[in-house]
Amino acid sequence: MDNDYSWTCPYCRQVATIISDNVSEETHDFNLKNKLGRLGLKTSVIVCPNSKCREFTIKAVLHKLSSTQYQHSVVGAALLNWNLKPQSSAKPFPDYIPLAIRQDYEEACLVCDLSPKASATLSRRCLQGIIRDFWHISKARLIDEINELQSMIDPITWQAIDAVRSIGNIGAHMEKDINLIIEVDPDEADLLLRLIENLLEEWYIHSYERNEHMKKVIAVAKAKAVTKIGATP
Repeated sequence: MDNDYSWTCPYCRQVATIISDNVSEETHDFNLKNKLGRLGLKTSVIVCPNSKCREFTIKAVLHKLSSTQYQHSVVGAALLNWNLKPQSSAKPFPDYIPLAIRQDYEEACLVCDLSPKASATLSRRCLQGIIRDFWHISKARLIDEINELQSMIDPITWQAIDAVRSIGNIGAHMEKDINLIIEVDPDEADLLLRLIENLLEEWYIHSYERNEHMKKVIAVAKAKAVTKIGATP
């Protein structure tokens, strides 16, 4: 590796500078007779520098190769990409978020590049699961649940949900069965995933962390009250 670069660990989400001590890269150059010509398979392993994490990622990229007059390989554009570990861009979410919601989100991330329409279907089901579990809103259609949600959440979050539901085929099919498979482009599927990530962070994680902090404040206050009573002559 020639240069250091910034990298975000997909496991602990810590931003780090990757140096040669944290990465291993190799290119397998093969000139077997195939219809694409000379190819190179580049593998990259990165170990998270965070001492509390130390997880690693593995990626592989297939390139077209050509040779210079000195027989040095020149790497061309990437032909195929594989995320081997982790297999998708799914963020790790805590166990206090319902398992069914996390599974739909993780699977939607896993198939986003392979099948945007399958990803969007899982994401719509995930969105409905979030609204029903966190806000206890249950209607016949997702669109009706979203409409009722408007008066219960802050304006900027509602605007984000409304913006996503208004684009392309996603918006056109929120009035129908959430399990209906619809044609969407990769950008639409990815945008829906980003919305779900934001809602999980904003509603579940922020709420949980706030409650835990308040519990600590209450516990400290009670402990001091008991100490004060015990110290009274």
